[in-house]
Amino acid sequence: MPDKHLSTQFDSDLNGVSSRVMELGGLVESQIHQAIYSLSNFSTEAAAQVIDIEQRVNAMEIEIDRDLASIIARRQPTARDLRLLLAISKTTANLERVGDEASKIARMVKSIIESGSARQLPSTDLRVAADLAAGLLRKALDAFARLDTSTAVAILKEDDLIDREFDGFVRKLITYMMEDPRTISPSLDLLFLAKAIERIGDHAKNIAEFIIYVVKGTDVRHASIDDVESALR
Repeated sequence: MPDKHLSTQFDSDLNGVSSRVMELGGLVESQIHQAIYSLSNFSTEAAAQVIDIEQRVNAMEIEIDRDLASIIARRQPTARDLRLLLAISKTTANLERVGDEASKIARMVKSIIESGSARQLPSTDLRVAADLAAGLLRKALDAFARLDTSTAVAILKEDDLIDREFDGFVRKLITYMMEDPRTISPSLDLLFLAKAIERIGDHAKNIAEFIIYVVKGTDVRHASIDDVESALR
C-alpha cells in the first residue's frame, strides 16, 4: 500500500506539472500567432499584446521549475521518471525562449512600422515560414503530451525544411541588396525576423529530441536523422 500511495502521489504531481507545461505551450503559441498577425498586418496593437504576454511566460517558467525541484526532492524519481522530469524542465526552457523570439518579432515589427518603411517590405515569404514554425511547435507539444516518438522524428525532418526555407530567403535578400542598395536597411530587418522564426523551429526540434530521450533513454542531440531512426529501432 505505501508504494501504491507514493506512486499515486507522484502521478498526481506529474499530471499537475505536465498540465502547466501544456498551459505554457498554449500561451507561447498565442504569442507566435499574434506576432505573425502583427507582421502580416503591420499591427502595433498585436505587437504590443505579444510583448505584454512575455512577463506571464517568464513567471510560468519559474513556477514550473520550482514545482519540478519540489517533486524531485520529495519523490526522488529514478530512470524514466527522472528523464521525464528533466525533459519537462528543458521543454519549459525552450518554450520560454520561443516566447522571447515572438517578442523579438513583435518589437521589430513595431520598429519597422515606426520607421515608416513597413509597406515596402516583401514579407509574404516570412509569413509562410512563420506559419510553418508555429505548426511545428504545435506538433511538438502534441507529441510531447503523448510521448510519440514517430511524430518526434517527423518533426526533426520538418525542421530541416524550415532551415532550407531560411537559407533560400537569405539568398533572396542578398540579391535584393546587391541590386538596390536602398533595400539594405529593410532587408536587414527582414533577416532579423527570419532568424527569429528559424529559432522557433529549432526549439520545436529540441522538444522532439527530448521525447526520444524520455522514451529511449538516448540523447539524440546533434545526431543525424539516420542515427535517430536507428536508435528507435
